[in-house]
Amino acid sequence: MTYVVTDACIRCKYMDCVEVCPVDCFYEGDNMLVINPSECIDCGVCEPECPAEAILPDTESGLEQWLELNAKYSAEWPNLTTKKDAPADADEFKGVEGKFEKFFSPEPGEGD
Repeated sequence: MTYVVTDACIRCKYMDCVEVCPVDCFYEGDNMLVINPSECIDCGVCEPECPAEAILPDTESGLEQWLELNAKYSAEWPNLTTKKDAPADADEFKGVEGKFEKFFSPEPGEGD
């Protein structure tokens, strides 16, 4: 089992999860984070830290596309091990539906 980041992270990108991850398995895209499923040790400390509730265990139903997306982009985006400030408008996008179709960017973030 692993944890995955879902579209609830898009345009929010709070990064509280990065600070608590003991294995540094978060990777930064332009407007969201992903977890490398091969590196995640299933400790679960990141899940309660996410204000957007974007991190879920992959055992929940309907998360196959997110596991695939996390695996794909964690191989392409830079590793992130330290928390940065969330985007200034993050709270405006918290809870917005359909963010993947409207706002997802495959572009990498800056990483560390």
